[in-house]
Amino acid sequence: MTPPPIRVNEAEIRRLALGCVLASWEGPSIPYWIERLLGDGLGGVVLFESNLAADDAYTRAMTDQLRTAAGRPIVIALDEEGGEVTRLPRLPAGNSPGQAALGYLDDVETTEQVYASIGERLVRCGITMNLAPVADVNSNPHNPVIGVRSFGADSALVARHVRAAVRGLQRAGVAACVKHFPGHGDTSLDSHYDLPTIAADLDHLERYELPPFEAGIEAGARAIMTGHLAVPALDAELFTTISPVVNQALLRQRLGFEGTIVSDAMEMRPLSGGLGIVEGTVEALIAGTDTIELGFEEHVDVLKAIPTAVYNAVVLGRLSVERLRDAAARTAALATLDGAHAEPAADHLVASAAARSIERSPELRLGKKLLVVECHSPHNLAVGEVEWSLARPLAKRGADVTLIKVDDEATATAAAHELRASTLSVVVVTRDPHRHPWQQHLLSAAAERSGAVTVETGWPAPGQSATVRTRGISADLLDAAADLLTGS
Repeated sequence: MTPPPIRVNEAEIRRLALGCVLASWEGPSIPYWIERLLGDGLGGVVLFESNLAADDAYTRAMTDQLRTAAGRPIVIALDEEGGEVTRLPRLPAGNSPGQAALGYLDDVETTEQVYASIGERLVRCGITMNLAPVADVNSNPHNPVIGVRSFGADSALVARHVRAAVRGLQRAGVAACVKHFPGHGDTSLDSHYDLPTIAADLDHLERYELPPFEAGIEAGARAIMTGHLAVPALDAELFTTISPVVNQALLRQRLGFEGTIVSDAMEMRPLSGGLGIVEGTVEALIAGTDTIELGFEEHVDVLKAIPTAVYNAVVLGRLSVERLRDAAARTAALATLDGAHAEPAADHLVASAAARSIERSPELRLGKKLLVVECHSPHNLAVGEVEWSLARPLAKRGADVTLIKVDDEATATAAAHELRASTLSVVVVTRDPHRHPWQQHLLSAAAERSGAVTVETGWPAPGQSATVRTRGISADLLDAAADLLTGS
């Protein structure tokens, strides 16, 4: 016999449902429908590059406008991981070199100061939550989506730097959101497009994947983001976003996390291509997720449908009112912004972080006239479209640069022929050649040239040598590499 529907206050349920959601829009102007939804109870927003085309003063004016539209504190979040995944416009100096570079440097004090500096800037901009740091242990060098976003391939190293990053961000007043629980490092698929499976057994997960998240919890992280991951050792049927075993039994009960559980973008294929965003939102709330991040796209129709779907789930007894109220309250807890009593970041450590993070071989000789061949492999969706070049900072330091950009088999083959014939000093800039085999043509040609310099900007692959390793393409890292190559 079907149980009778539960009698609830529909208006309250709809407002609570919206209160668990973080929406986004495209462009630098806040659309009317976002302001209206904020007035109706929308939990907050996630900002992306298209929203932040101007300076920090513009960003602060935008976040103030959002709060005014809501008439209350709201969650305003973005992905400011440092390095390649950054949403705010680049500063003239003192930007984060990125997690892989900081992990190579392995100075936890520098990591804390870098993230304190990021946190201070976010507070000035009116941001309440940073969707960082990444706590994934990048043990698979072929990982297409984590890579240099990770502090490293060693669990203990990643754990100590996650702890430092959380301390730095939160001492500035912004909430840290550690991601992607229970670990996205040992995968060969990108969860934007597919559902990766973590095939490790429970013992491996406990010893290797979970310690960085435990370190974040111990440091007081106010939020943890789950990844869209299948982890059969934890739940043989449901993937993490919609798994009560992962969200409640493991994260809440076993690890003792008392903060806010945030979903990864619901528009990613594991959700949008299966359950759909609306039903996925309901299932995630039932499983124990508190805050639903929709993603980059605007999803106007989804935002209209979610309150009705959540209301129906409550009426049918699938989702309790208590669980929904708890989720909305935990989301609202991320709306607080308090940087008034923060200890300022140590600027000298932040400013020198990139230069100290560069790995180089002892022998480095380069002439003034350079042939620079840059391998521009495709970026993943988390990074987005990033323009970068080592040739530019080399030229600014007085080098006479001839630049060739390559991005596929044909252009790499042609550039390799030109490299072999050139009389100029050669610099070959690669990016994950172990994942993009067309770059091997250039490495082979460089190996035939005495004094050729190779600069690897991606994740270090086993057996792949390089004259210089930056572990990222952030402007500060490339500036530091140019200083090194020119003796500046």
